[in-house]
Amino acid sequence: MTSSEKLTTAPTHVTVATHGHCFDGLASAVIFTKLLRHIKAGSELSFKYLAMGYGAGAGPDFDALLDGDENAILDYKFSRSSKLTWYFDHHVSAFTSDAERRTFEESRGNGRFFHDGTYGSCTKFLVDIGAKFFDFNPEPLGDLVYWADIIDRAAFPSAAIAVARQEPALRLMTLIEQSGEAELISRFVPALTERPLDDVANDPEVVASYTQWQATAAPYEARVKARAKLVGGATGAVLVDLTDELSDAAPKFVTYALYPDSAYSVVVTRGLKKIKLSIGFNPWCGQTRKHDIAKICERHGGGGHPVVGAIALPPGEVARAQELARAISDELARA
Repeated sequence: MTSSEKLTTAPTHVTVATHGHCFDGLASAVIFTKLLRHIKAGSELSFKYLAMGYGAGAGPDFDALLDGDENAILDYKFSRSSKLTWYFDHHVSAFTSDAERRTFEESRGNGRFFHDGTYGSCTKFLVDIGAKFFDFNPEPLGDLVYWADIIDRAAFPSAAIAVARQEPALRLMTLIEQSGEAELISRFVPALTERPLDDVANDPEVVASYTQWQATAAPYEARVKARAKLVGGATGAVLVDLTDELSDAAPKFVTYALYPDSAYSVVVTRGLKKIKLSIGFNPWCGQTRKHDIAKICERHGGGGHPVVGAIALPPGEVARAQELARAISDELARA
């Protein structure tokens, strides 16, 4: 190709739909961006990022959303859309029907569709697939991969350390969890492809936003403690109903820090678009996990991992959400 041909060749437009309000979703988008640039070295690529959420009712219309020459879904449930060209996910509940799983199995032969529910983070999964099949070197992004894996696996030494958020990466995690829509992801993905994680996390705007959030952390913790109910005793489940106020996101691990002996947590929050049941196993409780949370969530239209999952309901169904949260808490508290 001549230099004049290069100048007139239109760029390849890439649409990346990744898990929103999630550090692993952000990091996966960074890794995929670097991977595709590596695979298509010499080609001009332009990227658009979408933040996907698990809402109530029907899922996203990917036929409408995936409008690129190349289209990827990362860290999110599978779609049968014919427009999908890349897929990477690690959720055991990635497939909501047998038809979706069949489509995935039929398509994986193209060498672009990948799923493995044994991975703790989609970021680490992407890195390993990139190294194995595409000769991709993730070394410059080592810190990002490390923290995405720690955060998504909840592999902190203790809940208190996770809640304290002393590391710069955890400040960025908090900002993404609270405000991780497409606009913020589109801002941070390019930055993280070019700059070290700590450099981006220490950006004055990130620090200012985190400082502003910190002012709400103590009242939130007090509110959780005031509304928490122990189901099945101190080693059972903690049920927290926060539907009396609007809140689209709840900081992770607070219930585990407040109730370190509890095995499970069920937190109900109410936002403008949905009511969310956040369900998790406390990895620091010293007990053996006896329930598959992903399967429990799937029974009610949700999903996730064996250790953590979520269910979304329409915003007006508060009573139903409260009843469901009580039922799940009772189930988790049983041996």
